[in-house]
Amino acid sequence: MRSDIKSLRRSLTILTTIAIFAVVYFARDLVLPVMLGFLFALTLSPINRYLQKFGLPAAVSAAFLIFLSALSIGAVVFFAGDTVRSWTEDAPSIARELKHKLSGVTEAIDAVKDASSQVEEMTAAPSDGPQEVVVQQPGLLNSAVTVVASSATSIGVALILALFLLSSGDLFYIKLVRAFPKLSEKKKALATVYDIERQVSGYLLTITAINAGLGVSVGVALWLIGLEYAYVWGIAAFLLNYLPILGGIAGTLLVAVHAIIFFDSLSFALVAPLVYQTLTSIEAQFITPYLIGKRLKLNIVAVFLTVVLWAWLWGVAGALVAVPFLLVFKIICDKIDELHIIANFLSAAENNARLSG
Repeated sequence: MRSDIKSLRRSLTILTTIAIFAVVYFARDLVLPVMLGFLFALTLSPINRYLQKFGLPAAVSAAFLIFLSALSIGAVVFFAGDTVRSWTEDAPSIARELKHKLSGVTEAIDAVKDASSQVEEMTAAPSDGPQEVVVQQPGLLNSAVTVVASSATSIGVALILALFLLSSGDLFYIKLVRAFPKLSEKKKALATVYDIERQVSGYLLTITAINAGLGVSVGVALWLIGLEYAYVWGIAAFLLNYLPILGGIAGTLLVAVHAIIFFDSLSFALVAPLVYQTLTSIEAQFITPYLIGKRLKLNIVAVFLTVVLWAWLWGVAGALVAVPFLLVFKIICDKIDELHIIANFLSAAENNARLSG
């Protein structure tokens, strides 16, 4: 009887998990702004609480912080938006120029493709079936406009939600405490929320400062070697570094493409991605572990799998919120006895050794 109950609970847990992921996948346009709003609020809550010590009402300090956040986002769009838009419009010509510059490299690849096509044609049986219908996909510019509009809407909703959360002060915490009947449960819930706020806020504020430093370093370094629009790549480095593991790779590849098109010498063009990769590697291997290593005690395998999972669910936006979400989930698992096994798996290796010792 007990084994049947355990099997039923296990089955219900699996079905519930699948249902949650299905809802998250199909309700992205609703859930993503809400998650971003809570992340904004968690990040700015300590600053908002600090400003209130100087006599500012919660609503005033919240409005000031959200205004600064919106101003920062607007500055990024203002300085990089026109350049990125022009690159998007010129994507076909950029592709042709890149193909021309890499003609010596691609000739061998084209030869292999031609040989493979000839083999397929020789071995393929003749068919009188219906002709293949090719559906023309929307243009790159139209897709980019759609993505920008969707992102702007999500960020706008997230900022408004964060404004309401910050303006409410400690109202959310008071309601959370009142939701639990026992004093011990009230204390645990309040400790969990404050722990989430402290760690998520500390992580996001620290990583933002690190990314800003990386962006300035990348922009200056690429400007020194003579690459045009170096400031745009500095902004790109700042934004892409929020994407763990994959952001540095993506930035290196994009800089490589732009440098190959801009510089006449292919060998000199490779200096730009080498500089970008060197700076991001120094940041990832030394600076970030030193500054947030004690705060972000997460298993690197768990981080990578979480990034891949949320990237599959929500694309780039999912990859960006993956680590804060994992950090929140681990804190909750640390506070609940039944989930300590999961918390142990999510912890870094040194924490696992400490727990087992």
